Amino acid sequence: MGTAREIIRYKKVRGGRIIEVVIWHLSEPLPGSTHPYKYRLFYGQADGSCIVRYDNERGKGDHRHVAGNEESYTFSTLRKLVADFEADIERI
Repeated sequence: MGTAREIIRYKKVRGGRIIEVVIWHLSEPLPGSTHPYKYRLFYGQADGSCIVRYDNERGKGDHRHVAGNEESYTFSTLRKLVADFEADIERI
């Protein structure tokens, strides 16, 4: 994977639920992604159960999990990624 540099990391509690965002800048895209970022955006219970999660895995590419369903996600920018994640949280 080459070098990775963490560019965003925060964790907060909203309404008794956890929001955690971690984004790294990579020296090259992960297989399955076309951009140089590795990310995990999580919204869920304190016990770790997921309500909304956006992530990209090696070979699997960009996708999101919402209310138990997994679907592909089209990445365009980091700003849009975070905005889409927040919009999904608001809809739940």
